[in-house]
Amino acid sequence: MNLKRALGSNRGVLLKNTVMLYILQFSTYLLALLVAPYETRVLGAEVYGGFLEASASIVIYFQLVIDFGFLLSATEDVSRHREDKQKLSEILSSVTGAKLLLSLVSFGMLMLLCRLIPAWEKKQTVLILTFVASMINSFMPDFLYRGLEKMTAITVRTVSIKILFSAAIFLFLKRPEDVWVVPALNIAGNSIALFLTYFHVIKTLDIHFSLCKMGEVLFALRRSSVFFFSRIATTVYGALNTVILDIITGSGAPTGYYTSANKLITAGKNGLTPIADSLYPYMTRNRDFKLVKKVLLIMEPVIFLVCAVIFVFANDFCGWFFGPDFREAGSVLRAMLPIGVVTLPSYIFGFPMLTAMGISKHANYSTIFGSVFHMIVLGILFAFNKVNMISLALSVTATSTVILLYRIVVIYKNRHLIYAPPKGEKQDAK
Repeated sequence: MNLKRALGSNRGVLLKNTVMLYILQFSTYLLALLVAPYETRVLGAEVYGGFLEASASIVIYFQLVIDFGFLLSATEDVSRHREDKQKLSEILSSVTGAKLLLSLVSFGMLMLLCRLIPAWEKKQTVLILTFVASMINSFMPDFLYRGLEKMTAITVRTVSIKILFSAAIFLFLKRPEDVWVVPALNIAGNSIALFLTYFHVIKTLDIHFSLCKMGEVLFALRRSSVFFFSRIATTVYGALNTVILDIITGSGAPTGYYTSANKLITAGKNGLTPIADSLYPYMTRNRDFKLVKKVLLIMEPVIFLVCAVIFVFANDFCGWFFGPDFREAGSVLRAMLPIGVVTLPSYIFGFPMLTAMGISKHANYSTIFGSVFHMIVLGILFAFNKVNMISLALSVTATSTVILLYRIVVIYKNRHLIYAPPKGEKQDAK
């Protein structure tokens, strides 16, 4: 009976943490979607795609370098040492030090590439502002709150500030030349949110920064490297397509069509991410595989129905949402919609499920496998001169499906681990 009460309590914490993660993460993409129709109408397809969205896609790579997989590795470390304040302070300090080092390296690399790539040099100001906004956001200690499963405080503060500065876009963005206003406002909002979050970490959670040695920083980097390579591999078949379109097309319009459709898909994907993010520490501790089945049985039919409706009305929807000039984005959206169906099972069958089974390495292997597959597809497209916004969209869909199939096969082959006791526990005598 006590076990049932404990499990019920754990699920209660899981539910609350999931809701807070939803609000925190999905609010970012929801706010981006709310301002996107205004941005597309003011900036037009060329400026919106060639400057604003292309810069965001480029900076994603630098953000991944700065994050370096700490969202997974540090969350796990915090979850395992949640009662040890000194250890939590060490984790916070070493991760922050590592991110600072990576930020300096990333900024230097960005400046070099702006000198070497003409398409990037002409939007250097927007690129730098976008990079700074992303860098500041990367220092947000999400991993700490996720590992402690205390998302309420960071969610309320961050979302409130993001709403305020998103609304400011309507006041300050008036013409295509004002494209720099969007990342500048993000810098201001992210800075305030970061300050208030660290104030809460120090004053309320009683977790402080401590002087860490370079060896501790390097250890944190080594510890998280496997997660970094997994996440960077995932991005190869995501943001890379936007970067390719930006470089090979003379006009920013195709990039605008692609990124606007991708923005809708990304919003949908990130609306599902908190489920996997909150399941990750929960499954690590409880190995509640029945809950995984229930989540998929409830969510997948709804997701499929929504994607089917959007598929039918894709052109009209894009024209209505982004403006008449963006109806062509509907074709890209149709090519990407299957991603919406495979995303949730792929997320859940990734680190939450595979970590609980004791074979988390395959979550990384699957994304690396998918990345290699995607590069092969891109090579074939280049060889036959078939690189365009539709073929690139289909390549992302194919890669996402391949990754899911890889994880399903691994889970099926190792299904006996679902019924095996956790490491450290002995099986009952037979």
